[in-house]
Amino acid sequence: MPNANRGAVGFKSSEFEQEYERPSKTEMKRQSDALQALGAELVDAPRDRVKRVPMPEDVKEAILTCQSITNHEGRRRAMQFVGKKMRTLDEEEVAIIQRTIEGWKGASKADTAAMHALERRRDKLLADDNALTTLLSENPELDVQHLRTLIRNARKEQAENKPPKAYREIFQILKQIDAKNRKAKADDAKAEDEDSEEDDE
Repeated sequence: MPNANRGAVGFKSSEFEQEYERPSKTEMKRQSDALQALGAELVDAPRDRVKRVPMPEDVKEAILTCQSITNHEGRRRAMQFVGKKMRTLDEEEVAIIQRTIEGWKGASKADTAAMHALERRRDKLLADDNALTTLLSENPELDVQHLRTLIRNARKEQAENKPPKAYREIFQILKQIDAKNRKAKADDAKAEDEDSEEDDE
């Protein structure tokens, strides 16, 4: 009669299985590539922005150093080092950096949208005389005569296929008005915040 206990050793092999699952090689490679790409985005960003990103100093130093290297091979090696440094970050640090970069992109989108709005307003000034009346009522400090001359010249430039000198100048004036209005709004918001802080005290 066969012995039922033969070969049994008193424990199940599953007890040796680790309690957690390690990420697969594919997943680890994907995470590594994502961090490398995030590092590359930081290297491509303006230095003053990078300096303001909340991250460990050694990682920031690696990114700023890489930005200053122009030699192709040297920069490639520096990029690898940036990737290595990025892999030392924990999840929270990576999330903060990602949110910061997303914020930059949002700001860039807003800037682009504002520029398109100014371009549309300029085109309206050339197409519709009433647009100038509206602009002057909103900004009475503007030089009416100068604007009329610019609009007339810009129309002539378009008709005769000439370089858009007056056309560009109109855009610059609209840009200055927009900057002034934004500053006024920001100052008003700041004053309101200060008033509310005083009320809270």
